[in-house]
Amino acid sequence: MAKKSIAKNYIYNMIYQVLILILPLITTPYLSRVLGAEGIGIYSYTYAIVTYFILFGSLGVALYGQREIAYAQENKEKRKKVFIEIVIFRFITILLSTIIYFFAFVNGKEYQIYYTILMLELVAAAFDISWFFQGLEEFKKTVTRNVLVRICSVTLVFILVKTKEDLAKFTLIYSLADLLGNLSLWLYLPKYLKGIKVEKISIKQHLPHIILLFIPQIANQIYNILDTTMIGWLVKDKSETGYYEQGHKVIRLLLTIVNSLGVVMIPRMANAFANNDKKQINSYMKMSFRFTFFLSFPIMFGIISISNAFVPVFFGSGYDKVNYIIYLLSPMILLMGIANVIGTQYLLPTKRQKEYTFSVTVGVIVNFILNYILITLYESIGAAIATVLSQLVVDILQYNHIKDEIKIKDLIKVCANYVISALIMFICCFAIKTILNTTEVSEIIRNLSPNKQILNIALIISQVCVGVMSYFAMLVVLKDDYVFKFIDKIKSQIFKRKVS
Repeated sequence: MAKKSIAKNYIYNMIYQVLILILPLITTPYLSRVLGAEGIGIYSYTYAIVTYFILFGSLGVALYGQREIAYAQENKEKRKKVFIEIVIFRFITILLSTIIYFFAFVNGKEYQIYYTILMLELVAAAFDISWFFQGLEEFKKTVTRNVLVRICSVTLVFILVKTKEDLAKFTLIYSLADLLGNLSLWLYLPKYLKGIKVEKISIKQHLPHIILLFIPQIANQIYNILDTTMIGWLVKDKSETGYYEQGHKVIRLLLTIVNSLGVVMIPRMANAFANNDKKQINSYMKMSFRFTFFLSFPIMFGIISISNAFVPVFFGSGYDKVNYIIYLLSPMILLMGIANVIGTQYLLPTKRQKEYTFSVTVGVIVNFILNYILITLYESIGAAIATVLSQLVVDILQYNHIKDEIKIKDLIKVCANYVISALIMFICCFAIKTILNTTEVSEIIRNLSPNKQILNIALIISQVCVGVMSYFAMLVVLKDDYVFKFIDKIKSQIFKRKVS
């Protein structure tokens, strides 16, 4: 099987991951006003609960399946056998998880209607086979088939969700979108499985390996949703859950841009590991670190720069607290980017689950303890602080496992250009903010339009434009390889078109 382009697969996967987040994010300004912070909080809390059951039902099968399909890329018989066995295994475990979920929550009193609708998410998880195509590095297929379904779901939200009482409709629309999106991928299967005979199907052989991967996966997933769950548990005001969810949603979207390379690199790393190509693995690692730094530093400083203007425009009035949550969570863009390179792209594909599990498990414990203390004292603000501190612990522990392969001084050299350029960018954005907020300039802008948010919109656009230009200009001044390779590629494309 011919190797797919890492760049193209990154773009396809980023589109897919951003699509999952960006379309709901498009509806956020509307839903923030229609459903309110309490409605958003109820959805976030109930969705967090069903996520636990999806997690336990899935047992880390997606990552295991992706890795095993990557190992067997060239062996069609083995590939089909692994696919069938994993699908059967997942159906059984999701069914058991659904039964427990039904008796534990669907029969309850509080939020019963939402828990009932969210059962569709468990069904959707059972039919999720995106891991098969990711293992084959066929990322384009996981993008194209889901676009229409996602766009339809957003359209239905604007048409059907009109008041706070429509929270159930909103929940149903998103759950059906997940289910239909996952079912649609099955239409591609005949091309890969037809005509291939498989004998002696056995799911038992996968159980020990799945359990080994499940432990780090459950630790990681619990770590990701623990904040929302604990805010809902410790704080009576569900608006606090809504504030945190909205701020965290923005950070998750930005993280998707940085971390999309991780899913692309898992099969590539796994294949290199299967072939015992240590030199190639090391090369992939350095490339991933550089790419992560290239994106994470400007994105981190960028969201800090525009947050104060972005929140009132995007979420509306009454969400001032979201601004502080974004400030506090912004370092997660860098910290989770680093963890994605070390943990997801290296430790797991190279079967170093123990090291990965240890780091994430410690992170969960630290996060739980800090959450309990800080959420009690500072509510959603406390959860943001706890998240960043616990992620820092995870990063330190994971780097300790690769310090012999990648030296800290090498990482400093790699990130130096991006830190300097991002800081210059931040200063330029701050200068634009200062200029536009002066009395004379702000009065002129407000006089141009009766819209109270026009100054914030002008500020966001100006800061983004100036930020992007100043960042890349500094990288050109510093003679960064990434930028010059990009410029050379553009020149070569222009030359080809002229010749043709």
